Amino acid sequence: MAGNRVICTQNNVDYITIRKAMVEGARTKDEVAERAEVCTVCEGCKAELENILSSVCGCKKVSLETVVNAVKAGADTVEKVGEITGAGTGVDEVTGEECGKCKALIQNIIDLGR
Repeated sequence: MAGNRVICTQNNVDYITIRKAMVEGARTKDEVAERAEVCTVCEGCKAELENILSSVCGCKKVSLETVVNAVKAGADTVEKVGEITGAGTGVDEVTGEECGKCKALIQNIIDLGR
């Protein structure tokens, strides 16, 4: 799981802001640029943005593609996506409690089908 850190060094946009844009439906660099105001050209964006966009669950290392495929195959709840992919079922290494930070993103993928 990624901690909160600045990704876009040009516009000072952090990881959590980018993930919030994804929860709102952003799936491409252009969509994240519009919603989160990342520049897409600084070293931070070039190095990390593509990986952030392609990942849903950092705890279980589940990709966006894997979750989208599960939804297309009929998983219509966050719980069903978790059963199929493991996304949303991770445990926070510090607290030992269920993480679930990606569940809002999973729900958005279900809602949008992408």
